[in-house]
Amino acid sequence: MYSKFEQTFPCVRSHDVTCEYLMQPKTLEDKMPQTPPFPAMFGSSGYNNNLYQTKEEDYSGLYYHDNNLVSGSLEALIQHLVPTVAYYPDRTYIFTFLLSSRLFIHPHELMSKVCHLCTDHQKLSDPSADKMRIRKLAPKVLQLLTEWTETFSYDFRDEKMMRNLKELTHRLSTGDEVYRKAVHQMIQTLIRKLTTHSQYEENLAKINSTVPDRLTVLKTKPQSIQRDILTICSDTFTLAQQLTHIELERLSYIGPEEFVQAFVQKDSLDNEKSCFSDRKKASNLEAYVEWFNRLSYLVATEICMPVKKKHRARVIEFFIDVARECFNIGNFNSLMAIISGMNMSPVSRLKKTWAKVKTAKFDILEHQMDPSSNFYNYRTALRGATQRSITAHTSREKIVIPFFSLLIKDIIFLNEGCANRLPNGHINYEKFWELAKQVNEFMTWKKVECPFEKDRKILQYVLTAPIFSEDALYQASYESEGPENNMEKDRWKSLRSSLLNRM
Repeated sequence: MYSKFEQTFPCVRSHDVTCEYLMQPKTLEDKMPQTPPFPAMFGSSGYNNNLYQTKEEDYSGLYYHDNNLVSGSLEALIQHLVPTVAYYPDRTYIFTFLLSSRLFIHPHELMSKVCHLCTDHQKLSDPSADKMRIRKLAPKVLQLLTEWTETFSYDFRDEKMMRNLKELTHRLSTGDEVYRKAVHQMIQTLIRKLTTHSQYEENLAKINSTVPDRLTVLKTKPQSIQRDILTICSDTFTLAQQLTHIELERLSYIGPEEFVQAFVQKDSLDNEKSCFSDRKKASNLEAYVEWFNRLSYLVATEICMPVKKKHRARVIEFFIDVARECFNIGNFNSLMAIISGMNMSPVSRLKKTWAKVKTAKFDILEHQMDPSSNFYNYRTALRGATQRSITAHTSREKIVIPFFSLLIKDIIFLNEGCANRLPNGHINYEKFWELAKQVNEFMTWKKVECPFEKDRKILQYVLTAPIFSEDALYQASYESEGPENNMEKDRWKSLRSSLLNRM
């Protein structure tokens, strides 16, 4: 059985080729810095600056090789997360562990352990504790909590999480006005973020619930007075810009933990219950996949809908130019959705229509997104866009919107190719560090502000215009250009029979 993502994107099912891509040797530039093997003085930069060990060592449940953290027991990794007066974990460690730990422990249980280590081990709960020690420790714990609430804000939809957060921050801020203000600001920022997330999800639900079926519209509204994409927007660059608006908005709401939720429900050794079963799960990743599908079906619908062959050819050429503009912008997801729509069987079978289309530009775009050699051409173009983004002088040059299903596929394969735990029971930190690198790159891309002006009319149409189902696409296609072989004739007969039964 194929996974949900494989069913949605059958063009990215090649596991063997993906393995070749993932197993390519990594250069030093590809590596993120990792936490040194022993606690260090808290440097002026805010993060560890001590020397690394130079051989393989085991430090209280943490195992290092070539100066890099490779594995550790869950308890040791949790302890490594918690700051002390003399130590603060690297940001890369914080991100990697908070991302992957949910495979082994509920976020609220992790927060509870962090609270325990801070209050008991660091004596924050002791009334006679050294006030100077608390003043040195409090900003570091507060910084950890700030990074957690900013990057993994969906975790705090859980009431237990919020309760633990407030309990710990109350201890940090007792008797110190500076920390009290900082805590208040952090919690208010978190609440605003969660409120915005909820409003976004409600708006998505409203949009999806108001989209009627195209066939229903056809029955109640003569085709001659129906709107199509060319009546709404005749400029290809403008439409590409509006598609980019939708892409960047939907990307911005995807939390990094959703990549873990997407491919793992249970850890192989801790599989009695899911780490996501008892809290509200964010579904923005699924909504983004649904947007890709909608855009593909919208393209196919717009092509199959016109009665006249000349009009259909004009719509095809229009979308080819839109796809090219998406490529130039760095919007690879919309580009692939448009190509997928034009390659759907009801569209590709319209031979008389395609005969009127100048296909040279389309051939170039298909070559860029060719799945052979594990999407080598696309990956090359993506690296180019990423480099452009790094050296960008304008907001437009910063845009990188990846072909999302392939990003998911790479992450799924990384998960399937390596064990979560090693034979000694240690958590395979090296695996999750590789996962974090891929997710971290996505986090950079999703933060880009869209520089283009919004066109409400175009956005409304793209998001809510009725689209054909697969059967309706075939029906429209056969009505435009009749069945050419026995298989098509049988399908056409079946579709007409089904339509009569519904009337």
